[in-house]
Amino acid sequence: MKEEGKSPRRMDPGTLKSLGQGTIAEVIGMELLEVEHGRAVGRIPVDERTRQPYGLLHGGASVVLAETLGSVGSHFIAEPLGKAAVGLEINANHLRGVRSGWVTGTATLHHEGGRLHVWHIDIRDERDRAICTSRLTVMLVAQPGGNHPPV
Repeated sequence: MKEEGKSPRRMDPGTLKSLGQGTIAEVIGMELLEVEHGRAVGRIPVDERTRQPYGLLHGGASVVLAETLGSVGSHFIAEPLGKAAVGLEINANHLRGVRSGWVTGTATLHHEGGRLHVWHIDIRDERDRAICTSRLTVMLVAQPGGNHPPV
């Protein structure tokens, strides 16, 4: 979903790492792997930080991964325009339990409007099995006073 004639931009690894500092992403061990226009990829470990009492990946951890990926993807598009990206709605279908290892999410921009973005997020385990599918709607808003969130 990139505009014709524009060269693709990507976030550099240092910026990706700094985005999660001091946030829930850091607490659960999330790693942002790739962000470019219309796509964001990241992963979380399945360990004591992200498991529920039955020893399975907590559904909320999957939702945190999904919302973070879509929100960072929208931030990547909105920030150069002086806008902020705020989540409006998220849903998730949990398809399979995971007890250990890593799960990787890939967010793909499904709709890019002037005020709304809709992301589809696919979360898979290390054997490439579908774990969760999610949809996130993000609204782009003017940043008060032109302030930008720290990146």
